[in-house]
Amino acid sequence: QVQLVESGGGLVQAGGSLRLSCTASKSTIDTAYWYRQAPGKPREWVADITSGGSTNYLDSVKGRFTISRDNAKNTVYLQMDSLKPEDTAVYYCNADVRWLGLPPRNYWGQGTQVTVSS
Repeated sequence: QVQLVESGGGLVQAGGSLRLSCTASKSTIDTAYWYRQAPGKPREWVADITSGGSTNYLDSVKGRFTISRDNAKNTVYLQMDSLKPEDTAVYYCNADVRWLGLPPRNYWGQGTQVTVSS
């Protein structure tokens, strides 16, 4: 059974930093994505990283957030610096995951709360 387990959320003051982690159990992450959902707003894509390490970012987080991966640990990270109150949301990991030689399937993590106080 494949699971994406997230960690690293919390409460931080504006200007602070947090690092989110997303680990795939018993499987290999192909392309990974981070999304976020603020109260009353639709879920939005934040960043993604391919298996080769190519990255893309939402304009509003460029230069502040960094997505990275450690393939040996089957883990993807989202380093968030210079956080702003508008970054407050539940952050979700999403990934195309390979398991037991099967074609990649898409999975979601459980979400982790990030709250940035002003």
